[in-house]
Amino acid sequence: MEYRQLGASGIKVPVLSFGTATFGGGTEFFKAWGETQLEEAKRLVNICLEEGVNLFDTADGYSKGLAEEILGKALGGLRNQVLISTKATFPTGDGPNDYGSSRFHLIQACEESLRRLNTDHIDIYHMHGFDGNTPVEETLRALDDLVTSGKVQYIACSNFSGWHLMKSLSVSERYGWAKYVGHQAYYSLLNREFEWELMPLGLDQKVGTIVWSPLSAGLLSGKFKRNQPKPENSRLSQGGSQGPETNFELLYNIVDTMEEVAGETGKSVAQVALNWLLQRPTVVNIVIGARNEEQLRQNLGSVGWNLTADQIRKLDEASNVPPIYPYWHQRGNTTLNPIPKFY
Repeated sequence: MEYRQLGASGIKVPVLSFGTATFGGGTEFFKAWGETQLEEAKRLVNICLEEGVNLFDTADGYSKGLAEEILGKALGGLRNQVLISTKATFPTGDGPNDYGSSRFHLIQACEESLRRLNTDHIDIYHMHGFDGNTPVEETLRALDDLVTSGKVQYIACSNFSGWHLMKSLSVSERYGWAKYVGHQAYYSLLNREFEWELMPLGLDQKVGTIVWSPLSAGLLSGKFKRNQPKPENSRLSQGGSQGPETNFELLYNIVDTMEEVAGETGKSVAQVALNWLLQRPTVVNIVIGARNEEQLRQNLGSVGWNLTADQIRKLDEASNVPPIYPYWHQRGNTTLNPIPKFY
């Protein structure tokens, strides 16, 4: 397993992490992701560790905390062999302070995550989304206190816009507080908007990218093909997908090219999609999910090899979409804004 440094931090993480949103199935939304219970979770954890995947990603909002609880039990006495990433911000109850990134909520949410995970510290603590109602200074001071106390090792964010992240980094620098070293973001061959602003920001500010939904809720798994019925048991059909409305013509063009590359490499379509991501700038880690052992082993097969430059070019061309303003204007002024190779 390859390990990469997470942004401007000293910690190294595997290029694949195991996402536990499939654990529990405690709500209707998460049932569409999976309903993995404790014994199967233990099996999946052990397979990951056998393959060098020692980072496990979860969140307090996954099945109302049930995913964290199952992960904590599945890890058992293995805690000192693994890294745990969890998140806060989204609702954990019905009260007026049961959501957001206020000091009140974050301190409470962290304590509850520690209890469910049966651990005394969280290795990477993400803000699951940006809270526009709470001053950035309040959020970052609370996070810095959690780091200082030893309950959190590193802080990261998720689903931030460019200005959300840049403002947060600036505030942390101003006061000498802990800074976000990672950004967990939605990015795939089908959804490349991340490249327009967040990737250049990550390069400039040394913020590592952790990719969630790398197969676009299963759309890039190889099950969705041109002129074939859409699979009935997919996350998309069961109402568990996120993201914008799918441009199926673009999807099928991408899948056609992925199948061509898969034939050249002897790999699966999904493995091609994951390997493409691992060769993108700022990408440090990809969160892979699996409902069962077969899916997990398939995803693990995306590492240990690399697409060729020509194969990457073909995938880039098939998945390219025109950028929105001001990015199309900036790309037209290459003297002032040199275009990075990944564009």
